[in-house]
Amino acid sequence: MRYLILEDGSVYAGEGFGGSQTTKGEVVFTTGMTGYQEAITDQSYADQILVFTNPLIGNYGITLADYESLEPGIKGVICHEVARHPDNWRMQTTLPDFLKGLDVPGIQGIDTRKLVKKLRAHGTMKGQICDSREKAAEIAEQLKASQLSKGVVKRVATTKSYPVPGSKRNIVVVDFGLKNSILRELSQRDCNCIVLPYTTSAEKILSLHPDGVLLSNGPGDPLEMKDAVKMVQEVEKQIPLMGICMGHQVFALANGAKTYKMKFGHRGFNHPVREIATGNIGFTSQNHGYAVSRDSIDSDNLMITHVEVNDGTVEGLRHKKYPAFSVQFHPDSTPGPHDEEGIFDYFMQMIDQRKDVENHA
Repeated sequence: MRYLILEDGSVYAGEGFGGSQTTKGEVVFTTGMTGYQEAITDQSYADQILVFTNPLIGNYGITLADYESLEPGIKGVICHEVARHPDNWRMQTTLPDFLKGLDVPGIQGIDTRKLVKKLRAHGTMKGQICDSREKAAEIAEQLKASQLSKGVVKRVATTKSYPVPGSKRNIVVVDFGLKNSILRELSQRDCNCIVLPYTTSAEKILSLHPDGVLLSNGPGDPLEMKDAVKMVQEVEKQIPLMGICMGHQVFALANGAKTYKMKFGHRGFNHPVREIATGNIGFTSQNHGYAVSRDSIDSDNLMITHVEVNDGTVEGLRHKKYPAFSVQFHPDSTPGPHDEEGIFDYFMQMIDQRKDVENHA
């Protein structure tokens, strides 16, 4: 048996699979019905124990093509059932063997409906996966007193720059915990990319003379990204800029807005988002526990472009003076619907228009 112990003292028992280590993290849930590999390898889940609401996962195995990162920072996987006989022509290994190789523990057989209802009612909770429930009360007290996910971006983002060659537009990608699918979308548009650490200064970025700057997704509290906020304040004045997820929050902070931790966040690919200008609604892939406070937005600098239909949270921002914008959702759509892939095309158009103006100046 293997156990999930929550900070409120509740215990969930099930059958262990994957890695064998004892681990702890924030317990969060995703509503996605597919894309378990992309979710597990998404660095936005670093330091978290991920609960899948879909009752069966692992049915099509694991393939190299679907990695979002090669060394994910996830702390554990919880599900109702792992497929016993996965089968797919692309499959290279099974989910249990994949997690075992990463030494990430999993538990199946848990009543995930009951667990998710608790998380929805009480909010994100800290938890521990272990092989004994004997000291559950003591572990719960330790979890309450612990501070998880501090400095998590530093642990998962790149510390060295690297190129992703292309031949058309030169894009600097600032890595807070980058998903591979973002680079894939840029490569499909023939962008010549260089990925830089999130600690890179504005001076360094500008010295590369990029056509555009993209701020990636990532885990943790955006308030820890103080240096990146200062960098954005300088770069947005001179270079077209786009932010995704964590990048959206950093962009908002750079322009005077505030962020806050949500009760249980948005995680999954069925989140409806309305574009205010057109009224169009697209279903989006999302993975975040923090959001931008609507009341804190300075209307002289920023305008809200997208909102989440269910709870009204801010899902998109655009600067009124500079060629800069951001979205809270993942337009790379991996996994998830492809409704908002055009966001990348909008960024390309913004870059091209800026280059045309400069060429004719």
